[in-house]
Amino acid sequence: MSKKIIKTDQVSLPIGPYNQAVVIGDLVYTAGQIPLDKQGRMVAGGIKEQTEQVLANLKAVLEAAGSSLDKAVKVTVFLKDLNDFAAMNEVYAKHFKAATAPARSTIQAARIPKDSLVEIEVVAHIQ
Repeated sequence: MSKKIIKTDQVSLPIGPYNQAVVIGDLVYTAGQIPLDKQGRMVAGGIKEQTEQVLANLKAVLEAAGSSLDKAVKVTVFLKDLNDFAAMNEVYAKHFKAATAPARSTIQAARIPKDSLVEIEVVAHIQ
């Protein structure tokens, strides 16, 4: 099975030797997204603003791969501080409805790239 590399200019370029996403078969695996705008600048604000930007980035990457947030099957959320869980979850719930939400793990990470408050990665189905 061949792999297809996904790149989109709708999000910032990777900050290391990895790709924004990889498609294998009918699944797309995204790299973890942090709250950078298209120019690679950290968005202003706290956990809610950062979570919104991360989910916007993931939406763009998934769409470039022919998928969407609605087709997510597994999400992993990395938080700098688990005390931000409720605020992150409030934003997350606007993008993933409980009845059809993907499986999810949320963990506290000792440090996230660029000292962001949140990083999220997704595995999603492609039509």
